[in-house]
Amino acid sequence: MSDLSLILLSAGSSSRFSMDVKKHWLRINHQPLWQFVALRLQNTGQFSKIIIVSSDEDIAFMKNYANFTFIKGGASRQQSLKNALTIVESKYILVSDIARSCISEDFLQRIVSHKGKSDCIVPYLNVTDTIVYENETIDRDKVKRIQTPQLSRTDVLRDALNTTQEFTDESSAIVANGGERSFILGDTDAHKITYINDLNKISCLEAPSSDTLSGNGFDVHAFDTKGEMWLGGVKIESDYGFLAHSDGDVALHSLIDALLGAAGMGDIGMLFPDNDERYKGIDSKELLKVVVTKLNSFGFVIINVDITIAAQKPRIGKYKTQMRAVIAEILGIDRARVNVKATTTEKLGFIGREEGVGVTSNANLKYFNWKT
Repeated sequence: MSDLSLILLSAGSSSRFSMDVKKHWLRINHQPLWQFVALRLQNTGQFSKIIIVSSDEDIAFMKNYANFTFIKGGASRQQSLKNALTIVESKYILVSDIARSCISEDFLQRIVSHKGKSDCIVPYLNVTDTIVYENETIDRDKVKRIQTPQLSRTDVLRDALNTTQEFTDESSAIVANGGERSFILGDTDAHKITYINDLNKISCLEAPSSDTLSGNGFDVHAFDTKGEMWLGGVKIESDYGFLAHSDGDVALHSLIDALLGAAGMGDIGMLFPDNDERYKGIDSKELLKVVVTKLNSFGFVIINVDITIAAQKPRIGKYKTQMRAVIAEILGIDRARVNVKATTTEKLGFIGREEGVGVTSNANLKYFNWKT
């Protein structure tokens, strides 16, 4: 059994990336970046355990992709690392960032080969440009560009991080705590993705798949004897509404399920449970906005949607154009890519008996194409 574990940090907000999509959800073919990096390193056979640190929201979705060990991150890189160290049992730990996506097996082996030679093994790059610090030129030969991954003695790193002082890497914390670090020459190909333009410098990343991802949704709601009726995000002229925990907009609920289905993100009940008081009487347009934000942050782009409303009553023909406009604005797509159809059930079933409304929806997604 290996005495080395791996921590991959992926809990950041990607604020410097300046895109709606979180960088660790960029797709490499079909794989999100975090999975691509984790599998690439797992295949080296160096690690007894791989721990991925991310947010609660991300972890819930990550578990649909792989069986790594996941742990919730903190407000800072250092706190995220401290959280992960609570479940590390191996003598040594290698820490890297998901954004350091193209670590070669040769580079990794060079780091691991120095295991035990000091408290922390640190890869670095030389600086070739002139360096000015506070208006004074300094000797660039004395400057090092520090990289990850860094390999540390687990107990030494855990003790070094037991402080309120913030450090930007493991070696700085260890040295500040009286430990020793050793430097080895890094790898210029192990570039870190910080800004969107950095993607052009990464050679090992394949473009996202161009496949279309399809999902469908179905929902029904019975009529209430009171309340307002909302359907497709539009208020319908009616003396009654729907029996529901939220505003009962059965069309938007069906659409949400179609979108979630295409993304493999479960269903509306998982995100917005009907026993949660936060969603009592809520405007379903707000729920749809939350879903669209999630889709975008997880690397999906909405192509088009198609909604079929089955209702004996009310008649909704005059509302369809308005529904398309409202939905298109929330989805962030052209109105022409939102289709709304209406039909009856020829007086058959509960819909035909005018007891409620049923809606089916279809949605098509694609991956955000960062390669363009």
